[in-house]
Amino acid sequence: MKLKILPVLLAVLLLGGCTSTNNSTQDNSKDLTYKQISMNEAVELMESETNYIILDVRRSDEFASGHIPNAINIPNENIGDNEITELPNKDQLILVYCRSGNRSKQASAKLVKLGYTNIVEFGGINDWNGEIEK
Repeated sequence: MKLKILPVLLAVLLLGGCTSTNNSTQDNSKDLTYKQISMNEAVELMESETNYIILDVRRSDEFASGHIPNAINIPNENIGDNEITELPNKDQLILVYCRSGNRSKQASAKLVKLGYTNIVEFGGINDWNGEIEK
């Protein structure tokens, strides 16, 4: 009888330990998210919202060759652990894009780690059908 109780007690202890570890990890991961939307959804947001930033995270030479009107350029490679003076309001809606969508995902994740709370990634300028500014 005593041998049957020991495995049950061990299982309870192990499950209890796993549960508390998972909860703390899960709580931290909630803070590390950004929203991904399609190009069409981004265009709709740009038409309906007023207080937002369009962030182009391509290199400066790519930005100079053509970008979405009113976008600002902060290359993905320049986003690290330091505060970004061009983005002072961490709660402002920031729409992030690059060329094809890879760097914008990387940059969005880094921005969230820096404490930005309203990051929306919408892919790359390759899918942009609107006006291009040079």
